[in-house]
Amino acid sequence: MPSDIFSQTLEHSAFWGEYHLCTLTTLRADGTPHVVPVGVTLDVNTGVARVITRKSSKKVANIQASRPGEARAVVCQVDGGRWATLEGTAEVLTDAAAVDDAVARYADRYGRTPAPDPERVVIEITIDRTMGQLNAARPKTASAAA
Repeated sequence: MPSDIFSQTLEHSAFWGEYHLCTLTTLRADGTPHVVPVGVTLDVNTGVARVITRKSSKKVANIQASRPGEARAVVCQVDGGRWATLEGTAEVLTDAAAVDDAVARYADRYGRTPAPDPERVVIEITIDRTMGQLNAARPKTASAAA
């Protein structure tokens, strides 16, 4: 069910703050999806998701091949029966301030700061659609079930 990122519950914000690997989907020139695992940070206040990556990556090339303002991207994360998808317009940022900010956000969410990389850029997704199911119970682990 699509909805506005700014009207999401605290549970939605908390879910995007938990440690989960995600997927990023961009579109190739022929329109087929390119899906890769990534780390994602979400700024709920501005409705922006960020992915740090190398400027030589296929995901960056896919975004840059689109007309300005028309590149679409989707990030998704899953935890048992809970899942959330964020969709929007993507752009690649290369300026040092944007990269440093994205790295700091990544370090805050994932508990580690990536090694410096002069090739690092930021994919910034301005979210205009969300979907998800967050009130599903978390599955029990084998040790918890015993």
